[in-house]
Amino acid sequence: MPLRAKILNPAVSGNRSYSMETDLVKPQPGDEEDDVLFGSIYGVRTVELNRPKKLNSLNGSMARKIIARLREWEKSQLANVIVIKGAGRAFCAGGDVAALAKWNTEGPEGQQKSKDYFALEYKLDHLIATYSKPYVAFMDGITMGGGVGLSTHAPFRIATENTVFAMPETTIGFFPDVGASFFLTRMDGNMGTYLALTSEQLKGEDVFKHQLPQHRHALHPLLLLPELEARLAELKFKDYDDLSHRYQTINSTIEEFVTGLSTSRPTISGDQRLAIDQIFNPHRDIKSILSDLHLITEKPYGAGLSDWAAKTAHTMQQRSPTSVLVALKQMRDGRGWNIAETFQREHLIASHFMEHPDFVEGVTARLVRRQKERPNWQPGSFEEVSEEAVEEFFKGEPSLQLLKEQSERSAYREYPHQRIVGLPTEQDFAGALREGTSKEEMVQQFAQQTNAKVGVQEKLGEYLERRERAKELGIKGYY
Repeated sequence: MPLRAKILNPAVSGNRSYSMETDLVKPQPGDEEDDVLFGSIYGVRTVELNRPKKLNSLNGSMARKIIARLREWEKSQLANVIVIKGAGRAFCAGGDVAALAKWNTEGPEGQQKSKDYFALEYKLDHLIATYSKPYVAFMDGITMGGGVGLSTHAPFRIATENTVFAMPETTIGFFPDVGASFFLTRMDGNMGTYLALTSEQLKGEDVFKHQLPQHRHALHPLLLLPELEARLAELKFKDYDDLSHRYQTINSTIEEFVTGLSTSRPTISGDQRLAIDQIFNPHRDIKSILSDLHLITEKPYGAGLSDWAAKTAHTMQQRSPTSVLVALKQMRDGRGWNIAETFQREHLIASHFMEHPDFVEGVTARLVRRQKERPNWQPGSFEEVSEEAVEEFFKGEPSLQLLKEQSERSAYREYPHQRIVGLPTEQDFAGALREGTSKEEMVQQFAQQTNAKVGVQEKLGEYLERRERAKELGIKGYY
């Protein structure tokens, strides 16, 4: 039976007492009592986001409660695995941006409240990204914005056929945050930049195939996820088992529940992926990107992509010009940030956006008025947004104080769990080819490295087909 958020069960905290009454996590006026439910099943500790009518949108009340529990469980000898999930048809559809936009209309004092919310949210996301115990996110249903921050930095991110992933911030006059500077810039090819600028959605198996979660389930989640949770609760670890060993054990356990893929190729593949990787290079300017989309039928891979290209160009021009240009620079710069710098610098960018008119206009137009017409962005076109205006969002000294002290564990540049539980990257495949490894040898090599993980062979096959297609079309330097 899930525990109400206000109850502290000795079994959950490992028979220890840790004060929740810090300035960071103490309850605030207006906090909801049951917006997060916590549970305990043997060695598993569960976090259930419980605002189903609002698609579990994250607010300060929820973030404070989750931070307090995660910090307690990190010190508990009885808590082995953390599972986070959402009630209803969403894992978490994002942050409660309607409340933030309302605060921003109140002037500097309200804008500061919004900045403080992002500080709290990013502290939580960084805590998850550097957590010292296995953390498993059930990304069942809508997983966007703030929900991505609660899940994508976890070592185990489980998608289902119901998963809908997106970073839709440019539609509301904001930028892809919650660590997107880190995880989008580390996706294969230029998919991350494409998702950042367009707010394109990935659904079901495509979320897995583009390497956002590590595992997926093809059966109905109501049948599989509770069974998996119960199985994780049965796991026992010795005190001397390090985090790597625990990850490997959990990885093997989850694999017991993973089914085969229904198709070998993601929806975005072949010529479309080639086009994305060529067009959405973050080091190009927006004029070149839009020009190539308009001229795509003249490119060698353009056959059959004209509708997609026209739609993509139109979509980008509906977004906030300021947001898109800030996101483009973010994708350029973010690859060089470590995980701590990511959240500190994103807080700086978010703070600037709280003072920009596009955020209030975008949220009000899209989420309050529900209008279909393009919001009244200021400035209204890419040409009107100067380079100096974009640079302004990145200026200043980051002031966000994170919960973890600066260390190798809290400031890594690549996810430390990637090599243990993740799929190989396309760069891994390219490296093997440069060493003269044959296709048959690569299949064996990567199957052995990943214990024949579902999706490895399919990903390798699609990559090799696309690489051959690039050679056929004369696209030089493609990996």
